[in-house]
Amino acid sequence: MPIVLDCEVISDEVAEDGSQRNTKRRCTLAVDAPYIFKKLIGVEVVYFLQNNFLDWANRTLNIEAVNESFSSRIEIFERCRYYAHPDNPDWTCFDQTATLDIKNFFGFEHSMEKMGMKQYTQTTLKGKEIIEYFINELKAEGITEVDRWKPPVDAAASSISRQSSKDMEQENGIADVHGVKRGSKPEILLDGDFIAKHLGQLTPMQESKLLELRKMLEDCEEDMSKLPSYQTILRFLRARDWHVSQALSVLKDSLKWRKDNSIDNLLDDYKMPAVVTEHFPGGWHHYDKDGRPIYILRLGHMDVKGLLKSIGTEGLLKLSLHICEEGIQKIKQSSESLGTPVLDWSLLVDLDGLSMRHLWRPGVKALLSIIECVESNYPETMGRVLVVQAPRVFPIAWTIVSAFINDNTRSKFIFYGVADANTMKEGLEQYIDSELIPDFLGGTCKTLVHEGGLIPKTLYKMNSLEEDEQAEQAQQNKSMNEHGRATNNGLNSDHHGLYKTVELKTGYIHEVVIRNTDVKSVLTWDFDVIRGDLHFTLYRVTKDLPRQQDAAVSFFDLNDFSEGVNYFKEETTLICHHKESVQGSHVMNYKNNYVLHWFSPSCGIEGPTQLNYFYEILSSANYKGSMTSLQSGFSSNSATSSCQSR
Repeated sequence: MPIVLDCEVISDEVAEDGSQRNTKRRCTLAVDAPYIFKKLIGVEVVYFLQNNFLDWANRTLNIEAVNESFSSRIEIFERCRYYAHPDNPDWTCFDQTATLDIKNFFGFEHSMEKMGMKQYTQTTLKGKEIIEYFINELKAEGITEVDRWKPPVDAAASSISRQSSKDMEQENGIADVHGVKRGSKPEILLDGDFIAKHLGQLTPMQESKLLELRKMLEDCEEDMSKLPSYQTILRFLRARDWHVSQALSVLKDSLKWRKDNSIDNLLDDYKMPAVVTEHFPGGWHHYDKDGRPIYILRLGHMDVKGLLKSIGTEGLLKLSLHICEEGIQKIKQSSESLGTPVLDWSLLVDLDGLSMRHLWRPGVKALLSIIECVESNYPETMGRVLVVQAPRVFPIAWTIVSAFINDNTRSKFIFYGVADANTMKEGLEQYIDSELIPDFLGGTCKTLVHEGGLIPKTLYKMNSLEEDEQAEQAQQNKSMNEHGRATNNGLNSDHHGLYKTVELKTGYIHEVVIRNTDVKSVLTWDFDVIRGDLHFTLYRVTKDLPRQQDAAVSFFDLNDFSEGVNYFKEETTLICHHKESVQGSHVMNYKNNYVLHWFSPSCGIEGPTQLNYFYEILSSANYKGSMTSLQSGFSSNSATSSCQSR
């Protein structure tokens, strides 16, 4: 330190067993004061007595200093302590305290006090720089650690080295709010080995925040056995970007939620319904290359409506929580088996077969409720999400769902669309061993995951969902202000609540008009050609459309309509064949009329062409992210259907 001019060793004593060293020094310090002040008191330097007590056995260094100069007028006392952290012996704790008592000082008591405070502040800041300087000096010499002291085999322990850890904690004032010393708590020692084996790479600051949150939880919980694991605490800290107070709040809420809902007993108490066992297309499947357990969910094969009407929203939530609890258990097993940190699991989502039917409103509502619950109580348990065979309708589904997923979790999603089919297996091999890639994704590994499919209505138990759906549909029909036309003897019925079915004779058309007043809103559609062939086109019209009753005559067959003048083809005509499924979407950039147009060129011997369709409009305010006009994608309506274009 610049103000330290000299140090004279007065005495230096070492214990017989080498465990302790007591060094006394007389230090000469420069007076950092204005020139006129130094002239008045008549000194250029002052003297301090310093006592350093090093205890190797208990890993402490105490430094005390008192002033020798002007001791009858001023009392200055300073203490610095270095000691091993009680919970992580690899951490060094440092604290510094000082007192200043000015009795009288030539009438300059107030000025002396201000000068003393300034000097102490500067010394404290400089002290931190000096510590870092000497640590770096040692690193440059190749010294990054010092072996812990061990007593000689034939040496008697010194009086202080025999001091119990409990006495040391009492001396240091380390106790919790209940008066119980930390050493008496049945907890895992958070040392470097434990962190490396169970928690992974953490910075010193992250380790400190982890321990800080753990101690705050200890102060709130009398039963130490009920404290969450360090892995759980770490997940909540990461989810809150290492803000300890925020993590504490949500973790306490989660612990209360677990207690109120008996979540700790869920793995033992949960009885999987037969409908889930026989029809739910999800299950665990080996591990990825990082040791994460893999859960496969064939979402495109899930009968969302049937599942909800069979077990209800509460049943689906309980199933999801059971999967999460299984995931935590498998994460722990994998970590113990590998001997390396595994903190999360992987999700492989197969979207083959996904359509707008999966966006059935009660189903979406249930899904968002589940996401909210899982995000709140199982943060940072999802290490990677591989989404494969994403069809054209997926961007719409993702837009609705992603807003409810936090940014950190969203960053873990990796997408493979239908157009990526040729490179998908190669892409998956970056994360999953090739011999473990499921056979339905081009691999050779068989899975125990059920293929799903429609749930028989005989298993339905929930009627309220149907009522909710009908109310939602009535509201939707009211707000959309749709014009729809079908043949006089055609069928026009409500199919699965949201879908409508029409029959078209040869040469007949079906047109749906959407009057758009929301620029940049997104029009989405999903339809199946149940019987026969159809031509589908999306038009934009700049003039008012009349009401017409003739199902064989299109708006665009009228004399006052001219393509390129007052109506425009927004999507190229798509020829759709028997049992094909089509999903599409289009950004409506104008406040014009948009027309969904189907035309039946011919009918077979089985009867009129049959169309089953659904459409929806996503407002520009609710639609996040840019989206260009997409081409329609179509697929075969079979068990292995997938969109062939995007």
